Parts: sequence; C-alpha cells; structure tokens
Amino acid sequence: MKAPLRRALTGLAALVLVVIIGAVFALTVLRGRTPGLPGPRSVASLEKIRLGGVEQGVLIRGQDRDKPVLLFLHGGPGMPAMFLAHEFQRALEKDFVVVHWDRRGAGKSYAAAADRTGLTVSRTLEDAFELTRILRSRFGRDRIYLAGHSWGSYLGLLAVRGHPEYYLAFVGTGQMAGDRGRVEDLRREFLSRAAAETGDAKLRKRLAAPPIEVTEDDLFRYGGELHASRSFMPILMAGLRAPEYTLRDILNVKRGADLVGREMVNDVVPKPLEGEIPRFDVPVFFLLGRHDFNTPSRLAAEYLDRLSAPLKGVAWLERSAHFPFFEEPERFREEMLRIDEQVRSFWAAGRSR
Repeated sequence: MKAPLRRALTGLAALVLVVIIGAVFALTVLRGRTPGLPGPRSVASLEKIRLGGVEQGVLIRGQDRDKPVLLFLHGGPGMPAMFLAHEFQRALEKDFVVVHWDRRGAGKSYAAAADRTGLTVSRTLEDAFELTRILRSRFGRDRIYLAGHSWGSYLGLLAVRGHPEYYLAFVGTGQMAGDRGRVEDLRREFLSRAAAETGDAKLRKRLAAPPIEVTEDDLFRYGGELHASRSFMPILMAGLRAPEYTLRDILNVKRGADLVGREMVNDVVPKPLEGEIPRFDVPVFFLLGRHDFNTPSRLAAEYLDRLSAPLKGVAWLERSAHFPFFEEPERFREEMLRIDEQVRSFWAAGRSR
C-alpha cells in the first residue's frame, strides 16, 4: 500500500475513532441530567433520594412549583417510565409538578437492588409512602396526585388504600384488573381475531393448541401494546433519546426489568390478578387505551363499575393501547386537567384537606 493512501486510511480510522469516543462521551457524561425550565417558580431536578435506606433515582419537573404534584408509578414491576418523560410530559409540566421514580432495580436505580431482600411489594409500598411524605413536605402539600401505569397501577391502589390521607386522587392507566383467567381469555380472543384477519397461520396453530403463553411480542405485533406500532421500537428509540439517562442507565433498563420481574416477592394481599380492593376513600379515575390487551381495558372498566369511591370516572383514549400517556400525550394531559378540575371541586365541597 502506498504511503499517501496508508496515511489517508489511518487518518480516516482516527476520525472514526474520535467520533465514536465523542458519542460515548455524550451518552455517558453530557447526558444524565435534565434540561432546565424557565421561570422563577420552575423546578427541574434529577436526584438520588434515600428511600428505605438505599438511594433511588427521582426526576421532578414542573414550570410552576405551586401547581399540584403528580407522582407517577411506573410498570414492570421493573420497567421505568422516566426514560420516556421527555416524549410525553412536557405539556403536562405546565399544569403539574410531575415526579418519576425509578424503583429499586429499575433504570437509574438498578444498583439499589443489590440487596435482593428489598424486592418485596411491602418494601416497595413503604418506599412509595416515604417518597410521598418527602414530596408533601418539600412542596408544602397535604395531598398529592398519584398515577400508576400497568403494575404501577396495582401498587398505586395499594398506596391509596394504605394512606388515603396522602392523596388527592388516584389515576390508573394500563390499569391491572380482573383475574388471570379472564385476562388470558381476552388476550387469546384478540390474537385469534388478528390471526384470522391477517392470515397468520403460525399464530393460529399456536392458539389452537393450548396451553400457550401469550407473549408481549404477540401483543406488540398486532397493536395490543402500542396501537399504531407493531413493535417495541418507538419506546426503545424514545428511551435512547432520554436526556436523563446515561448509556449505563439505558443498558440497565432491560437488565433491571428482568431482575425485578424475576425477584420481586409479593407479600401483600390482594396479589395482582388474584383479587381486588372494593373500596377507596379518595377519588379514582382510569384513563384507558381502547386497544389495550396487555391489561385488557374492558376488565378495568368493569372493575371501576364495581368499586366504591367518593368520586370516580373513566376516559377512553381511542388511539391508544397499553401506553396512553405515551401514545396520546395531549389527550392524556387534557384528561388530567379535567380530573384536576373535578377533584378540586370535590375537596372544596366541604371535604377536609
């Protein structure tokens, strides 16, 4: 190889190496922080808060710290929502102080699961109460909003049952409800229709030979997880753009979801999909994706009809499946504002705060 060509290739290789190093640097050093918000009353904080003796990642964002505080409980039980916050909640930050908490083992709190004995529902619930007390104190609130997605909707209902005096209302989305048998039946019915409509002979054969475990991949492929997509890719791509997540945090998303899903011990009654809580002392609302077959929305709506609460309501997001806040963020915000208006009237009508 002639010297000029060799020098050119060497220079090109060096340039590529610099670009790769720069990209890694950007992911690991320049990221891992949350963008600031304008205004003297705004809050934009990414921090570690000690809950139950271990540090856990918490993101707090809002344009006005005097707005209602909304604590969002992610699903999984180890699948964070913080890495999607930049995609769906910027408008919501105008009207709420939105708080995301990566629980033990999830995302930015992966290291908090080093002691597996903390991976119990009762310990997670106590962590939620501790964080709630911190938020109430920091923002001078008697009560805050609690929202829960998927497994987080189960945790959220346990929380408002345990300490109703902490919360203005509970908002469930991707709401867990019903028993396991009915959930599986509705999933199979949905996939059977999809297989017949698309001519998916392989899926039809699998469904015709039960017992078969319906997977999330099956549900994604036919819009039962994300209505407008046929894969996890939109969530993955959004997560890769999260300013709050370093490369290590991103790699820990799947590791943490697998770990917590495998190790979580449910030591609280009722267990998810094995029973239900019939009565609550705070308002309860469900924001349901019409096409959700991960946690079938039909079962959540039926549960809402049965449960007793001083105020309750349901809204259907017609272009969503299991992730309404991510799939229809503007509509989700509109519904949260309607809920806030109803809840304010409820507490103002003689109920003590």
